[in-house]
Amino acid sequence: MNFPTQMYIDGALTNGEAVKDIINPATETHVATVATAGFKDAGRALQSAKVAFPSWSKTSITERQTWMRQLRDEVVANEVLLRTCIHHEMGKPWDQTFEDYDRLKVSLEFYAEEIVRFHDVGLVDRAGTHTHRMVYEPAGVALAFLAWNFPLLNLAFKIGPAMAAGCPIIIRPSEATPISAYAVGMLCEKIGLPKGVVQILCTSSYAVADALTASTIPAVVTLIGSTNTGKHLMRTGATSIKRYSMELGGNAPVLVFKDADLDLAADIVTGVKFSNAGQICVSPNRVFVAVDVLDAFTEKVVERAEAAKVGFDKNSDIQTGPVIDGRAWTRLKGLIDDAVEDGAKLLAGGGRPEGMDSGHFLAPTVLADVTETMDVYQQETFGPIVSIVPFSCEKRLLEMANDCEVGGLTAYIFTRDLARAEHYAAGLRYGEIQINGVKYDIDLPHGGIGQSGIGHDCSSLALHDYLVQKRITRALDHSQFGRVST
Repeated sequence: MNFPTQMYIDGALTNGEAVKDIINPATETHVATVATAGFKDAGRALQSAKVAFPSWSKTSITERQTWMRQLRDEVVANEVLLRTCIHHEMGKPWDQTFEDYDRLKVSLEFYAEEIVRFHDVGLVDRAGTHTHRMVYEPAGVALAFLAWNFPLLNLAFKIGPAMAAGCPIIIRPSEATPISAYAVGMLCEKIGLPKGVVQILCTSSYAVADALTASTIPAVVTLIGSTNTGKHLMRTGATSIKRYSMELGGNAPVLVFKDADLDLAADIVTGVKFSNAGQICVSPNRVFVAVDVLDAFTEKVVERAEAAKVGFDKNSDIQTGPVIDGRAWTRLKGLIDDAVEDGAKLLAGGGRPEGMDSGHFLAPTVLADVTETMDVYQQETFGPIVSIVPFSCEKRLLEMANDCEVGGLTAYIFTRDLARAEHYAAGLRYGEIQINGVKYDIDLPHGGIGQSGIGHDCSSLALHDYLVQKRITRALDHSQFGRVST
């Protein structure tokens, strides 16, 4: 297949000032050589978005909906292309590519409808002398930095609300996975989307990325990435007052109490942890298990780890693909080895799957007796590693679960005791608490607390990140008030 390789700037597909080879982490073979942006390309994108803002922000909701639905229709017509791009650029198992594609389609549908719910709101004047209304308006040019773990899902979470709100958006996909984003640019060009409304450019240069953020043109900077990257963007973007919306890292705790449905808990922990090779921001990281059920739960997790199928075969039911590159594999292997050296027990995995000598595959791994001093406990692993931490004192459990610098995104609770579940849900400092299950969808708010982010992806709350509110006040009888004073 000839994969899309061009950026999309100022309404046209274009080559860049540099190129980058994209390597499939499952096969370690060349996929495509894609265009990447230099300073001139970044400048063109910024200026195009700036020029587009006055007209795009004033288009009617009906017109914006029409463009969004045209793009959605092209996404649907090109499902195989979009999924194939992801399948090869990150080695994601074929069945798991559907979520990326589907979220892009659903985001365009959802926000085309949801924007209608935002309308003027009247305010009561206590003295009865004026009328007041709050009006929603587009915030300005948006700049989006995307992580590589869900190339189209992450793009979907930004392009949907930005287009609906009337904000031109510049999208910088990860340099590891730009091909699927470039395919979206190709679809934007195909439908004749007005110039500057969407721009998609990848860059391998940190200096070019910083130039985008440091520009005074963007009014909104949004990110899906690490906490450190979020802090860097905020420092770099301090050249002007900007809005920030960031879904950042997490070190998700799982609380498995003695009355939990252990099969359910094991299914969800391993299902989320081994899917996408554990490269998921909400993936369970520290699994706190009551000592009463420790052996039984651990056995169930190990069984599922050993049964998980690893690979890249499009025609097989693959649960775990490769991690993104060799550097990630080496980092994860180091976390495992250091934990074992410090006293953790390796119960499954720990290295390459048997018989797989190529590709950046890490066998689904289970570590027991993990303690608070270990790096695998303190860090967001972002890999297929389950770390089991026994607990016997429920009073200290909240303190342990909350004691994490990069926590704050998602936490999981498994118990049949509703009062206990609500008690711990209230005490956990995380933006999302999942009790006896897990659910994500485009209409459900997704966001963290503290170092795990600001703002929200998904739901109507995401639109608030791209809209500003303006108060319009009118005197009922201005003659009795004389001249306006300031």
